[in-house]
Amino acid sequence: MGLLSCSISETITPSLLFFFLFCFIGFGTATFNVTTLAFDEGYNPLFGDGNLVRSPDGHSVRLLLDVYTGSGFISSRMYQHGFFSAKIKLPSDYTAGIVVAFYTSNGDVFEKNHDELDIEFLGNIEGKPWRFQTNVYGNGSTNRGREERYNLWFDPSKEFHRYSILWTAKNIIFYVDEVPIREVVRNDAMGGDYPSKPMSLYATIWDASSWATNGGKYKVNYEYAPFTSEFKDLVLDGCAIDPIQKFPNSTACSETDTWLESRDYAVITPKSRSAMRRFRQRYMYYSYCYDNVRYPITPPECAVDSNEKQRFRNTGRLRFGGSHRKQARMERARRKRRSRAASVSDDQTDM
Repeated sequence: MGLLSCSISETITPSLLFFFLFCFIGFGTATFNVTTLAFDEGYNPLFGDGNLVRSPDGHSVRLLLDVYTGSGFISSRMYQHGFFSAKIKLPSDYTAGIVVAFYTSNGDVFEKNHDELDIEFLGNIEGKPWRFQTNVYGNGSTNRGREERYNLWFDPSKEFHRYSILWTAKNIIFYVDEVPIREVVRNDAMGGDYPSKPMSLYATIWDASSWATNGGKYKVNYEYAPFTSEFKDLVLDGCAIDPIQKFPNSTACSETDTWLESRDYAVITPKSRSAMRRFRQRYMYYSYCYDNVRYPITPPECAVDSNEKQRFRNTGRLRFGGSHRKQARMERARRKRRSRAASVSDDQTDM
């Protein structure tokens, strides 16, 4: 799956050249070699059982949100590291206030010091696109959210796309299709903030009217219900483990970890790293790493990119929408206005 739908039907201009280069990188990313599971082979209903609908062949599931309840499922086992993946199709039309989440967590076992890796899709009013965010919590560090927010290069309600989370002892990678969009590399300075305890995989759809769309300005409108999210080609690669063993075996997952770290999805090639850089340039519109208001001292896991830092200034947010090109145009316009103002001032001084 490419980053964009590409067709050569126009005369190539410098801007189109960038477009085609971006497409080429996306299409050059190979499909991952994964083994999928039927729903009953790896998952159980979590809540809203009546709104969880399995397909006849058992290989896909629909999660519904209506005025009575949302719904969700959970992996049957907990995992000490793994690759968690699914092809997902989101609800269409008016989806404000809705959150569809695909994430790992151990909050039901470690209530006060849980770990979590999130992909959360945030709905919108009709005609406006879905957005999504990723987040990382370790050892209950919910007061130190590590969120990044993005747009997508496609409409996620029109067709299925694969979303994935890789979690190893060394790093965490979030993927959209086979394009890495974010990597968190473990280092000693993170300490317990790096997720380290066994986690389950969750998928949910729920009413988040209080915050999901424009800070809660737009609520879920149940005239459009039921809202349906679909999941298929489910993947659970990792070391299944009992999280509450009295004497856990520290080497129990070493063989699986070695296998996991050798997989194609665990290696960011130069080509896929270039695709990740381009995705972040074009589609990321918030990063905590550049939010000096929340974090005057940059968190230790942040790999600060000078180009990203310049674009996000000190707030972590793009100043003008999500496009760095638009931001550049606005900056040029401001410089012209300042130049004209200075010219007028000089003319008045000469009078």
